[in-house]
Amino acid sequence: MSIVTRTGDNGTTGLMYNRRVPKSHPRVEAYGAVDELNAALGLARATSGDAGIDAGIRAIQTDLVILMGELATAIEDRERYVRDGFKLVSAEHIAMLDAWVERVEAEGIDMKGWATPGGTHSAATLDVARTTCRRAERRVHALFAANELPNTEILVYLNRLSDLLWLLARLVETRAGKGHAPRQPRRRA
Repeated sequence: MSIVTRTGDNGTTGLMYNRRVPKSHPRVEAYGAVDELNAALGLARATSGDAGIDAGIRAIQTDLVILMGELATAIEDRERYVRDGFKLVSAEHIAMLDAWVERVEAEGIDMKGWATPGGTHSAATLDVARTTCRRAERRVHALFAANELPNTEILVYLNRLSDLLWLLARLVETRAGKGHAPRQPRRRA
């Protein structure tokens, strides 16, 4: 079977259960942004060189597949989705992120002021993933605001994930001796 189906040639795409919507539909924007996040995390994982970070990111990528499946399901098909045995994002997924945040914060990272991305290649890829995560969070919030997303755990998950990615970037910089206090703007005399 070819990846080329030609069903999207007219500007529509398929959701779960064969519902067709425009490719610019807010639901498609939301799961598309999460797909971009997953790809950015793949790059961060490929460049990290840290087995612990690699394993954690891989677990997050698995969670994002669950999250995208939920986003790719029209609200009318949600009950069927659950009945068919598909997982939903839950407090357990958030708890995993919270535990990782606690472990990273325990390493004593200086978190004062603004960080300037780019201290290391690996940290920069984590910062790109973080900003992609924030965009995904905005797209998902638009679904929530339109009453098209009943699971608020998705919003919490993405918010927590972006915090974690910021911390991981700072951790990588700190471990590489590249962490620095950001400069404050100079006052004019």
